[in-house]
Amino acid sequence: MNEKISCISPIDGSLYAEREVHSNSAIHLALKNAKNAQKEWAQLKLKDRSFFIKEFLGAMLKNKEKFTTELAWQMGRPVIYGGEFEPFEERVNYCLEIAQTALQPVIPSDVRAGIKRSIKRVPVGVVLVIAPWNYPYLTTVNSIIPALLAGNSVLLKHSNQTLLVGEHFQQAFEAANFPKHLFQNLFMTHAQTEGLIQTGEIDHISFTGSVAGGVAIEKAAAGTFATTIFELGGKDPAYVRADADLNFSVKNLVEGAFYNSGQCCCGIERIYVDASLYDRFLEAFVAETKKLKLGNPLEKESTLGPMANLRFANVVRSQIQEAEAKGAKKLIDPKEYKYQQENTAFLAPQILVEVDHSMQVMQEETFGPVVGIMPVKSDAQAIEFMNLSSYGLTASIWTKDLNEAEKIGDAVDTGTIFLNRCDYLDPGLAWTGTKQTGKGQSLSVLGIQAYTRPKSYHLRFSY
Repeated sequence: MNEKISCISPIDGSLYAEREVHSNSAIHLALKNAKNAQKEWAQLKLKDRSFFIKEFLGAMLKNKEKFTTELAWQMGRPVIYGGEFEPFEERVNYCLEIAQTALQPVIPSDVRAGIKRSIKRVPVGVVLVIAPWNYPYLTTVNSIIPALLAGNSVLLKHSNQTLLVGEHFQQAFEAANFPKHLFQNLFMTHAQTEGLIQTGEIDHISFTGSVAGGVAIEKAAAGTFATTIFELGGKDPAYVRADADLNFSVKNLVEGAFYNSGQCCCGIERIYVDASLYDRFLEAFVAETKKLKLGNPLEKESTLGPMANLRFANVVRSQIQEAEAKGAKKLIDPKEYKYQQENTAFLAPQILVEVDHSMQVMQEETFGPVVGIMPVKSDAQAIEFMNLSSYGLTASIWTKDLNEAEKIGDAVDTGTIFLNRCDYLDPGLAWTGTKQTGKGQSLSVLGIQAYTRPKSYHLRFSY
């Protein structure tokens, strides 16, 4: 009997879904078929590829209510938020709108007599997408749609925690009458995934996940010359200046810290507040946090569900305990939340003060419903503290002064700077990071071009 992959629901610890792992021979057949399908797909005009993508989008959206309930069972997000399908639709449509511009040839501006020159953007070939569980539809679509529009074929290895998502992509592509084998969902172990990469026949790898996972993939890809896009860890900071709109900042930062139980790639994990505003900010932040309703994510009144896995919740508990041992203070009493229980994935939101950068909760990715808050004396100190991280995905600045915010943003080593917002992906901008957050980019025209390689044409007329 083949090995099986299981999804354990964080709601009640039950076995929610289980699938057999593909055999090694089936995986290699999928690779062979993907290579053949890609050659024919690349010959289609962009408008024809776009037609299939639109059909796929329609097929996905027909089942969004069902998918939303499944997500609650698989990874704990409350159904009140309606899944991921509003931004899902936005990103697919935006990608369709900009594809022509993104994929058009580059023509050198200096004209030369008797010579036609261009740089065409041609597909890289077979793309392997390794997708995470925290935003299982959005992170997947960020890679798959640009890859397909650019003329590639796609193999998907989705997270075990959101086991059903890859199947739903497969079913939607089939409903859209996509060419056979152009997209294939595979159930693979980590060892099989590394083995597939080591064949040298994967042309591009898109991975969203942990730093350790990125390191393992880089090792597997060594010597294959496959191109890669990595979105890895984050420890995203916010800086609240003295002139910030207090109520607006608090409301948005509570959501940025605790939405999806803090399991957001660009969620706010540390907040630096101007000392003159610090006490008032804390009071308002605690009051706003206490409005969150921790409970069964299938119930409409729940605004905070369990973390996706007991193991993840225990990492957060460990970081809180370590911070407390070093002098941090909790501002939320977990006993106020009836669903807060040890040995479950349910975890109450937590605010820590009297924290410093020796603590894991201010250094290591937490990826859970806890945030550390520190006072700062100046913009310079805020910049120093924001840069005290091995990660660099986003940073948000809260102020009425746009010019000063941009100057501060220029000094912060990160992939995206937000002003008066956080935890958002703009499809028109490149989604990228620095340091251990990874390399490469998704979204925007650059996100489509990332799934191409340049091919130069120097054509001299003979006459």
